[in-house]
Amino acid sequence: MSDVNKWTPELASADRDTVWHPYAPMPSTVEPFPVVGADGVRIRLADGRELIDGMASWWSAIHGYRHPVLDQAARDQMDSMAHVMFGGLTHAPAVRLAERLTALAPAGLAHVFFADSGSVSVEVAIKMCLQYQRSQGHAARTRLMTVRGGYHGDTFGAMAVTDPAGSMHQLWADVLPRHVFADRPPATLTEEYAAHLADLAARHADTLAAIIVEPVVQGAGGMHFYDPEVLKVLRAICDEHGLLLVFDEIATGFGRTGELFAADHAGLAPDIMTVGKAMTGGYLTMAAVLCTTGVAHGISSGEAPVLMHGPTFMANPLACAVAYASTGLLLDGTWRAQVAGIEKLLTAHLEPARELPGVADVRVLGAIGVIEMEQPTDMRTATKAAMDEGVWIRPFGKLLYVMPPYVTPEEDVERIAAALVAAARASGAGSAA
Repeated sequence: MSDVNKWTPELASADRDTVWHPYAPMPSTVEPFPVVGADGVRIRLADGRELIDGMASWWSAIHGYRHPVLDQAARDQMDSMAHVMFGGLTHAPAVRLAERLTALAPAGLAHVFFADSGSVSVEVAIKMCLQYQRSQGHAARTRLMTVRGGYHGDTFGAMAVTDPAGSMHQLWADVLPRHVFADRPPATLTEEYAAHLADLAARHADTLAAIIVEPVVQGAGGMHFYDPEVLKVLRAICDEHGLLLVFDEIATGFGRTGELFAADHAGLAPDIMTVGKAMTGGYLTMAAVLCTTGVAHGISSGEAPVLMHGPTFMANPLACAVAYASTGLLLDGTWRAQVAGIEKLLTAHLEPARELPGVADVRVLGAIGVIEMEQPTDMRTATKAAMDEGVWIRPFGKLLYVMPPYVTPEEDVERIAAALVAAARASGAGSAA
């Protein structure tokens, strides 16, 4: 074991006193589990336990850990340069990756702006929408329309288009910009819901710049799946009122839902699309915003003919090289069979949980499996139940869910499903007590 990853009591103490973990108080009330290594679809804890990663490191490690192609891409790039600023300079990894992304993306998304995280890519997308409308002479169009139940990130612009009601961001509802929220999209599109969207957009069209949604799957807002036909309604509304359509594919992009992009379920393209997470296979933080030529030229011909945004680590060469290798692994289409296989196994093995006490719903789409409880789960109880089965999960709220790496073998997918059911059983027993 490399000394850099060796875990000691001193590090445990420093972690508790110094490191502020996500969505946790300082000091944390729940001690995290120290990881000393990861390989394939398993993470190795300091106490010697190995856990199958049911989360793909927050949905990003789609190829698993220590993938030889990605490892080699990182080593090769390190031999040249790890980073160089992107202002006034360029480099081959960025250009190659941009070409790859536009080739893979829905038709018409021809230009790429690199960012350094998913939340920042949403900020860039929002800025693009507002600047585009201003450039077209619509300075009053400063708001966005979105739907309830969505989640777009933790920075302020992204929080503003995340459902403030009951979400982790409701604390900031009174200081964020006020956008327009439609009802949560239904599992099956109805005429009533289509009319609701059309009416809401029409009433606010003069102040709206765009509509932004997570297509088909709402992630951290509730792991909710909805009818792809809703996207067609939104496309028509945007076209009617001169609004831009933005798809946040940070969680859904690169195959997670069974299509390369969730937009493909509806067979249409947005004007702007954000991607991240799985783009580098979980190796490095990176995101991108893709847009049409109409959006790019519309901004570039306006009163301020440049997009005023430039993250320090934009188009980081190391991240670009690994992302190019990661997206290259998707080109042979093997991921389709892998995701379909995961979907089939999760569907079969999670369905029995529907009969457990406290379970409200069970749903599966692509490589996403969800058991929704009637009441919020106790994270420690659910996590322990899954770990006892040799699986790592990260529940939140009422949701027990998994998004495993695509390369997860069948027997490990079955263990992941069994662990999720065990977590539901333990959570249901706890709520009943």
